[in-house]
Amino acid sequence: MQGYIRPDGKVGIRNSVQVIFMVECASHVAKHIAESFQRPDVQYFGFSGCYPTDYGYRLVRNLATHVNVGAVLIVSLGCENFDRDRLAQDVLASGRPCHKLVIQENGGTTQSIARGKALVAAMLEEIAVVAQREITFSDLIIGTICGGSDGTSGITGNPAVGRAFDQLLSQGAICMFEESGELIGCEDHMMARAETPLAREQIDLAMQKAKRYYSIMGLGSFSNGNAVGGLTTQEEKSLGAYTKSGDSPIAGVILPTEIPTRSGLYLMDVVPDGEPRFGYPNINDTSEIIELIATGCHVVLFTTGRGSVVGSVISPIVKICNNPQTYRNLSEDMDVNAGRIISDGATLADVAEDILQCIRAVAGQELSCAEKLGHSEFVLTYKAFDYEKSGCRIA
Repeated sequence: MQGYIRPDGKVGIRNSVQVIFMVECASHVAKHIAESFQRPDVQYFGFSGCYPTDYGYRLVRNLATHVNVGAVLIVSLGCENFDRDRLAQDVLASGRPCHKLVIQENGGTTQSIARGKALVAAMLEEIAVVAQREITFSDLIIGTICGGSDGTSGITGNPAVGRAFDQLLSQGAICMFEESGELIGCEDHMMARAETPLAREQIDLAMQKAKRYYSIMGLGSFSNGNAVGGLTTQEEKSLGAYTKSGDSPIAGVILPTEIPTRSGLYLMDVVPDGEPRFGYPNINDTSEIIELIATGCHVVLFTTGRGSVVGSVISPIVKICNNPQTYRNLSEDMDVNAGRIISDGATLADVAEDILQCIRAVAGQELSCAEKLGHSEFVLTYKAFDYEKSGCRIA
């Protein structure tokens, strides 16, 4: 595995140029700039709203300065509330090349696209000489999420990810799981694995918040697709999702954009703080993938029984298919066939090794299936978190 060395000494497994729009009004220009290059290391994403938010700024800043990002082009309409100057300063302070492009000051759409393409081309040349070094699992942050769960998920891919997590942690990696809204009912299991009394308390508080939030909003995480796929109860789905966390001690609870600094397993609390306002109560796989990436993940392991074709910007998404029939239907989109536990008699250990080998491959700069197919979905949402009090969340 080879990593790109960043000025702060951390390493990334990709070296991309990100074209970031500051408001939806600038998305067309950003899209045309990025897509004109037709290469996986030039991508675009952005924050669509115009309401200023601490969470939104932290999300975009962390994505712009992610270890997998080599350079940034900021595309602004010119009158939005997002602080483009502050973002540019933060990116430049990280040691990355960064340019601003303000559409209102650059002659409109056509001239802005032409100027943006020239800037991206120059930055690609600049970052092509970034030094690399060999890396190990101890250099990596790995996240996991499930989407489109079915009756096979809790007995194939999800527990295989848990086995892989245990091995990654034993070799010094940082691992994180989330979806607290889909873990309701598993509180006692998680608290029993807490590494410290503080971690136990924070797991309890995070799960109490999730139950209250979902109760107020009247929405849950059990979908029609889950039922058609053979899941019978919320408890069954929760236990299946829980198995992705493995058996290792849980070091603490983190919020989106809080990047852990020491090896361990972390629960990421994605449920907004306070009364329901900005944010969403229902599960959104794509936005939670982005939150995992903004919290430092080099790679995200996405398990699915019903099937999913999504990828993401910045970090590779490794899709692990839980159901052998789904794998036959969507093999082009799947990196690991966990369904062979059912169809071929493979063991959880066998599939865990498949997952580890796949992580080694994408960290060695092979493209994941989603990357090969050009998937780069993203959703950046409004949420609210009390980051001033969040220091106590990490044990």
